[in-house]
Amino acid sequence: MKEIKFQNVWKSYGKTQVVKGLNLTIKEGERLILLGPSGCGKSTTLRMIAGLEDITSGDLYMNGRRVNDIPSGKRDVAMVFQNYALYPHMNVIDNITYGLKVQKVPKEEIKARLGSALEMLQLKGYEERLPKDLSGGQRQRVALARAVVKKCDFFLLDEPLSNLDAQLRVSARKELVKIHDMYKQTIVYVTHDQIEAMTVGDRIALMNQGHLQMLDTPENVYHRPANIFTAKFIGSPPTNIVDMIYQNGKVVIGKQIFQLNPMWINQIKKHNTTELVFGIRPEHIEIFNSPQENTLKGTVKYIENQGSSYGVYIELEGNELIAMSENKKWGPGQEVYVRLMINHIHIFDKETTNSIGYPKELDQ
Repeated sequence: MKEIKFQNVWKSYGKTQVVKGLNLTIKEGERLILLGPSGCGKSTTLRMIAGLEDITSGDLYMNGRRVNDIPSGKRDVAMVFQNYALYPHMNVIDNITYGLKVQKVPKEEIKARLGSALEMLQLKGYEERLPKDLSGGQRQRVALARAVVKKCDFFLLDEPLSNLDAQLRVSARKELVKIHDMYKQTIVYVTHDQIEAMTVGDRIALMNQGHLQMLDTPENVYHRPANIFTAKFIGSPPTNIVDMIYQNGKVVIGKQIFQLNPMWINQIKKHNTTELVFGIRPEHIEIFNSPQENTLKGTVKYIENQGSSYGVYIELEGNELIAMSENKKWGPGQEVYVRLMINHIHIFDKETTNSIGYPKELDQ
């Protein structure tokens, strides 16, 4: 089993706890993204897998064996670092094949693996160049090629594309998916970039302050966030979060009322609390110039041009909502009416910040 399993793993530096009681199973052959803000513990988690960081307590299993005390070189991992870590005095060929030579892989096998990697990562014609003679994108591809030729069971990437410009990142993401489709390694990929997480990952493990916040598919992390942190971290602009009170089938926000439908009423009754927090993504808010059925009144504060659409910032009962619009129909100070798309709302427990769940009708 080429899976990785964390069982109640803690990592501390002195009195500072960086990873706190992590329980996580990374499935064989999947692309798992470790996502989160700076300092959340995602890179430390990756380095524990690689054997570059000791585990303070708990157990880490790889391929079914406990590896807490197994050195990095015996874990069958290939790692790509953020800063490329190429040997400056070696050309492209030597950088890619150095590890294979150290492992005494037969020359013909090295040649075959090298040729395949050069072809896949579009490095033919650059074989004799030194790193200083390569662009940032070319250096990153060399670092990827060096990892690919090892043909390890576990492929670890620590923010490998963060030094590339936007266009190169798009093409590099495609190459990573191609590599995985070809070799089916178990990939663990650290990033703080949501787009990378959503496009590369089979599943996303979202972390914050050393805790695992949510582990699920990109679709569920986006559309069914497990808690307020997940809802606000994923998406740009972020999810609107508003305090609410539930009364007899209605959401009360300030002095205004929004009527819920039966499926959400039943969901709230299961949770047995009225102190709730309401969430909705900007693209799931409709804006009108006049009152409509089940709308709330607000005032436009600011319009943000986002290229293909506009972010409309609306003050509503002391809360700031962001709604998306394809047209620039409104201006600051204008009174508007918003409708919240009922099938796309999120409701969280105010005390725990966890989702109260979603009505089963939404899955039908």
